[in-house]
Amino acid sequence: MHVIDAQGMSLQSTVTLTSDANQFNETLRTDIDGILSASQLPFGVYTLVVDHPGFARVAQEIEIRSAIPIHYEISLLSSAAASTVIVQASPTLLDEDQAGMLQHIGRSQIELRNFSLPRRGLVDLVNSQPGWLYEGSGVLHPRGSEYQTQFVVDGVPLTENRSPGSGSQLEPSDLQSMAVYTAGIPAEYGRKLGGVVEVTTLQNPQNGLHGTFVASGGSFSTAVANASVEQTWKKDSAGLTGGGAYTEWFENPPVLQNFTNQATSGEISGRYQHESGNNDSITLTTRHEFARFLVPNEQLQQAGGQLQHRASLETMGTAGWQHVFSPNMLASLVGMVRDDTALLDSNAFSTPIIAGQHRGFREGYLKASGIFQRGRHEWKAGIEGDFLNLHEQFHYNITDPSAFDPGTPPHFDFFQNGKDREQGVFIEDTAHLNHWTLAAGIRWDNYQLIVHRQAFSPRVALSRYFVRLDMVAHFSYDRVCQTPAFENILLSSSPSVVSLNPQVLREPVLPSRGNYYEAGISKRLFSHLRFDGNYFLRQSTNFADDNPLLDTSISFPIAFRKASIYGFESTIAVPHWHVLSGTLSHSYLVGSAYFPVTGGLFLGSEAVDAQQQTQGRFWVSQDQRNTVRTRWIYHLPHGFWLGTGADYGSGLPVEFDGTEQQAIAQYGARLVSRVNFSRGRIKPNLAINANGGYEFAAGDRAKIRIQIDGENLFDRINLIDFAGLFSGNAVAPPRSYGLRFTTEF
Repeated sequence: MHVIDAQGMSLQSTVTLTSDANQFNETLRTDIDGILSASQLPFGVYTLVVDHPGFARVAQEIEIRSAIPIHYEISLLSSAAASTVIVQASPTLLDEDQAGMLQHIGRSQIELRNFSLPRRGLVDLVNSQPGWLYEGSGVLHPRGSEYQTQFVVDGVPLTENRSPGSGSQLEPSDLQSMAVYTAGIPAEYGRKLGGVVEVTTLQNPQNGLHGTFVASGGSFSTAVANASVEQTWKKDSAGLTGGGAYTEWFENPPVLQNFTNQATSGEISGRYQHESGNNDSITLTTRHEFARFLVPNEQLQQAGGQLQHRASLETMGTAGWQHVFSPNMLASLVGMVRDDTALLDSNAFSTPIIAGQHRGFREGYLKASGIFQRGRHEWKAGIEGDFLNLHEQFHYNITDPSAFDPGTPPHFDFFQNGKDREQGVFIEDTAHLNHWTLAAGIRWDNYQLIVHRQAFSPRVALSRYFVRLDMVAHFSYDRVCQTPAFENILLSSSPSVVSLNPQVLREPVLPSRGNYYEAGISKRLFSHLRFDGNYFLRQSTNFADDNPLLDTSISFPIAFRKASIYGFESTIAVPHWHVLSGTLSHSYLVGSAYFPVTGGLFLGSEAVDAQQQTQGRFWVSQDQRNTVRTRWIYHLPHGFWLGTGADYGSGLPVEFDGTEQQAIAQYGARLVSRVNFSRGRIKPNLAINANGGYEFAAGDRAKIRIQIDGENLFDRINLIDFAGLFSGNAVAPPRSYGLRFTTEF
């Protein structure tokens, strides 16, 4: 964007971009030449306001619908001519041209987020959206899917499990915005499609030196510190980020006592971007991250002195190139290399098994794509390849044979390498036709790991804006091909596991195929409120789940014949209404899977049951019928604000083979009191939260924010999982407090 006066002279001005639909509100300044370059903006409608002393304010509506750069020239006139240049901007609460439903998390939501434990900030933000659900220790499940979440960080897809203990995590202070898909998923994305989270990292387009420092701490001896610094020139920018954390509540423990739950984590990353002329840009990033933590003990394990150490390490480098051929054509190339390692080590007092693991992968990823605009159409096409070299090493020694089926060998060692080769090709078109918007595409995927499969996946999303009703109605259909999780897939697929038990069921895990449908509306209410309502249906074959190996913390993929998941989600959002902002959402979900087992490893009695169970259905482990979340912020004068919120869940299914008395003996009466054995459900969860803060300016560009949070204020025992069909116990944090200090310059 270029700001000039009536004579064509450049003006250094203040520019404000606002989009309520995208939860976006940023105030920036042009350079001395009146130039401002804002990249990676979420698509949608924005209000652009330009101010310069002595000149009339200009306010106008702009649309961002493509990654192809758009040049705006804004001419300012003297204040006397104000009535001739001010354009009344229409509200941006409703995106009238968006095909399908898309949830946005903007910078303001990120900055004022609730307190999070280390490595949970990103997943907590996603989990605040309707349709998403935590299970276990921060594993995200979108609309009943298991391990089918994909994070796309600045265009690079990360498809493995990204829970706090299993994958690296970006700190929220590093994020600019997030866009969350659970339907109407572009054909550009494949492999993991339960939910797609597009993450845009923070970039400051202003020239000069910029930085952020965040320090937080609170309950469970939690301490977190992160710092970043960035230097921006006209055509170049370079930045460095680093941080570390310690906590004594890392994973959600299986019992109330929270035994052995300490963790330390850290990260360091660098970024460099160069723009060559007006047509080319190159971006380079590097990142290293680690987490070292203990596996929480149950009561018998704690009494025996068990200590199980786990660690995850990731080193990643990315490179991206973008070239603008013309105002209507753009091409981009992005590549990534990374090395991931997961470790498990158990001491000699571990019971009933001493387990150890060293697994990981080296990955190379490459994607080339292009965008072409013509008339009302925007075409996008591309090709991508993902190449992983896997290695898995696992061993155990049994210390309590009575906990295992007769015939289970007391010792076991495994080591194997494997190759995962996945390729995809896609093409899609987005067309804007009066009040109609159509996004249609098709994708081809090729998968080679244990099995070899190919699939075509058509996608379509259609919306219609009804002017008189001030409402958008939308429908989408997604054909999906989802590849199995590759964590421990070599171990579970190896013939050597046949020796683990006289009764073994071992079947290759095939990719899951599915049909996703969604229909809904988005309507503006009273100029300041937006209502979103969506009905969805997901039907899948080879439905993916996971199963633990023996009595260890190691799990591997399994699959069932099919699954049917349906529900309704509704949200009332108030981006800002005078001094009030907030959301209220409700999700209703019913999810069932059907026998027989079609893939994975089952041992002993589980193998016998799986072979005999050739028909019938069961509720999936994420089948929580009702989930309600709300958060409201009241903005007081002089930079103060107060917030309150609540999270309610009606409870997940329970599959416990023993009696209630046996459960009390094993886990304690207080924990078992949170289970309704007659209904086969965990009793409802409820957490009431409150927070407040203060923000003030400390100079032209510096800001300081202080925030204090209280979580689960009534100290309820909230049980997430209890002896689930394919999971153990998980207890949510009790009453806790946090304090966060942030400074920006």
